Amino acid sequence: MSFLDQLKQRYATKAMNGKVVPQEKIDNILEAIRLAPTSSGLQPFEVFVITNETVKKQIREIAWNQSPVTDCSHLFVFAAWDHYTADRINHMFDLTNEIRGFKNEGWENYRQQLLNSYPQKDKEINFQHAARQTYIAFMAAITQAASEGVDSTPMEGFDPNALDEILKLREKGLRSTLLLPVGYRDAEKDWLVNLVKVRKPMDELVTFI
Repeated sequence: MSFLDQLKQRYATKAMNGKVVPQEKIDNILEAIRLAPTSSGLQPFEVFVITNETVKKQIREIAWNQSPVTDCSHLFVFAAWDHYTADRINHMFDLTNEIRGFKNEGWENYRQQLLNSYPQKDKEINFQHAARQTYIAFMAAITQAASEGVDSTPMEGFDPNALDEILKLREKGLRSTLLLPVGYRDAEKDWLVNLVKVRKPMDELVTFI
């Protein structure tokens, strides 16, 4: 199946059957997240993979009681940095130098440019910038799940402050942005499973200049 065919077949699964996704498939989804592009390569987020049933039930209570939160195999929580700090920026630049095995003058100049800019900005502005990076990785997770034959349900419908408290994210310098339950559809209970995918026609979406 081609990549576009996989995108045509995937949908926001509304009911899951609790079947466990093999670890190899979960690992591949996580690797897709890890490989996703981010601004300046900083990867300003973390991902929490939840299988603990008690924690999933707590999250369902603050996520509009959406059943995939508890009926999924694995619940992915995306959490963005609450601020760009010098330590966080330096860590990623140092990691790059370590892995590549050399220092580059232009790269070090770019490090200083970011250090002279990001940490001085308002924390909320920085969080919003970091949060947008999670959406890029989020899409990588969705598409990789589709390629693995795994269903998923993109979710913004939850109380982020309550979720931050459940997972103690603020203490880690993080704030939740997105939920992604992954698992397998329960076709008999999923009202969306057989409905035709609806998207704008190309001429309403794209303008060629």
